[in-house]
Amino acid sequence: MIRWGMIGCGDVTEKKSGPAYRIENESVIHGVTSRTLSRAEDYAKRHGIETVFNSAEELINSPDIDAVYIATPPATHFELAMKIAESGKPCSVEKPLALNYSQSLEMAKAFEAVNQPLFVAYYRRTLPRFDLVKELLERQELGEVRHVHWSLTRPEGFGLDAGWRIEPSQAPGGLFDDLACHGLDLLDHYLGKINIASGVIASQQLNSTITDSVAASWIHESGVTGSGYWNFAGFEQDDDIEIICVDGKICVSVFEDKPVRIVTREGVKTYDIPHPDHIQKHYVEQMVLHMKGQATHPSLAQSGCRTAWVCDQILGQ
Repeated sequence: MIRWGMIGCGDVTEKKSGPAYRIENESVIHGVTSRTLSRAEDYAKRHGIETVFNSAEELINSPDIDAVYIATPPATHFELAMKIAESGKPCSVEKPLALNYSQSLEMAKAFEAVNQPLFVAYYRRTLPRFDLVKELLERQELGEVRHVHWSLTRPEGFGLDAGWRIEPSQAPGGLFDDLACHGLDLLDHYLGKINIASGVIASQQLNSTITDSVAASWIHESGVTGSGYWNFAGFEQDDDIEIICVDGKICVSVFEDKPVRIVTREGVKTYDIPHPDHIQKHYVEQMVLHMKGQATHPSLAQSGCRTAWVCDQILGQ
């Protein structure tokens, strides 16, 4: 049984992640802590967690904790992860890995030095809906890939109450930092490393200094070209990746609950594959297999660093 300690107990832990860590005879959240102790106590009571720790340091260094899950905003990831690496324990960290590529790389090196895994919660790499797309690409069902485009738009005013996501010290790229990394990481998973990336950014909402519009282009090591557009001050809510191949295209949404669409000259096929109730379920299951030496997890620090590098390049950081 892997006994996890969880640092932070915000919204993401209520349904998406926290319950997914409970796997019979395999994994459990044994302890929790938060900057606000009463919040940790309330969370532990509601979720049946045995121990509330007074501090992150107490949790990290407890002999009753085997691995640590960082569920706090990105500005805290680096400091916490370095302490966990020093303790010699495995770690799972919410995305993005850190504030920038430099911090991400230092974190990756710290865990490599103690021979422990650093998992990054890009859980789409483990979801069956996205697995289908990867299988189609690997089998070259539609021939070779030529180009990929991702467009993500939200109406004006979206996210203005989004906490750390619109604090420049915690998210220099605004909502791009929180959302775009998911899809860019998925494209790394599908099409391999991105070698060159660049972008332009703007603050388009009146009296706002928050980055709310980003456009980018890139090229994968394989030669596949890519483009993206993320606007959080626009007309509508939309989210579509188009993977354009020689004999058709694959359309998939990163955040919206839409079927995968395969478009060819013969017509359109759709595949509606539901996500699990607790969306990190497969991500956690595969972490357990990795720590037991039975499989290699698809979302480790190395790929998380690549995604951090791409985001930095697009934002010009």
